[in-house]
Amino acid sequence: MRSARLDEERLIAALRELFRRRGSGLEEGIGDDAAVIGIRGERLLLTKDLLVEGVDFRRAWQPPRLLGRKSLNVNLSDIAAMGGRPLYALLGLALPKKIEKRWVLEFLRGFRSAAEEHGVLLAGGDLSRAPRVMISVTVMGRAERPVLRRGAAPGDFLFVSGTLGDAAGGLRLLGRRGVPAAARRARGLPRRKSPGTAGRLVRAFFDPRPRLDLGRELARRRLASAMIDLSDGLSVDLSRICRASGAGAEIWADCIPLSDALKAAFPSALDLALHGGEDFELLFSVRPSRLEELRRLGRRFPLHPVGRLVRGRDVVLLGRGGRRTPLPVRGWDHFQ
Repeated sequence: MRSARLDEERLIAALRELFRRRGSGLEEGIGDDAAVIGIRGERLLLTKDLLVEGVDFRRAWQPPRLLGRKSLNVNLSDIAAMGGRPLYALLGLALPKKIEKRWVLEFLRGFRSAAEEHGVLLAGGDLSRAPRVMISVTVMGRAERPVLRRGAAPGDFLFVSGTLGDAAGGLRLLGRRGVPAAARRARGLPRRKSPGTAGRLVRAFFDPRPRLDLGRELARRRLASAMIDLSDGLSVDLSRICRASGAGAEIWADCIPLSDALKAAFPSALDLALHGGEDFELLFSVRPSRLEELRRLGRRFPLHPVGRLVRGRDVVLLGRGGRRTPLPVRGWDHFQ
């Protein structure tokens, strides 16, 4: 890296170059949603996520129970993007000396609720002290046919699950309201009833749901030629699929799925959907010959076509009247 300023993509590229050696069953290493390790005819998945107070969350905003759920679910979303089933988790916690015991117990209860919901066993971890809360989660899973980022080809269609931008909208609302009050309201949001526009968006940010069932179905039926979870924003994560697959893409602005809540709260809903991040939905590519089978799967899951892969390396946004503009990469980067 020539620049003195850190850049997440360049740092990952440097890590990939420094640790490019394969062996001992490592089939897919640095650069995908999870590592793939072949052992005795099985393919195991390994993924890790790090959440740091003040960077990835604010303790004054985030209800500890929902933070516990999210800290596991963001890892499970990586397993979903590989078409896998999660099995075990390791939890590392670094905590300030004066943190309340009640906060820690609520966090752990939230982590346990997400683990029980998805059949994950906590197998161990580590504890330490730090000036701020730091959460490190490792998840191990299994996949019969892992779906990688690099399998897309020009002509493949692009789909996403669910709606995009809600979590980014929720985060923006929290910032507007200066929070503690909004955070207290979020603790009481009903889980299955409609909590209203603001509540739905805030809930999307606080409590994302990994698309594990969908990921496994796409892998089992070999429908997804490439797949990634939308953690950093559509523009960022699409660029990763394109780079890994050696293709460009066009995105259809009118087809980006936006919730009524997001459109009601923000005139800039499309911008949040393209660049906001934290959606934890799945973005995947499908061969044209498999579209009919995918439509049948769409009866069970909310699937939306958003574009297609093209030759070259350019990624463009196709707007009304066929206007084509370059799609900038403006999602989340930890070092920007």
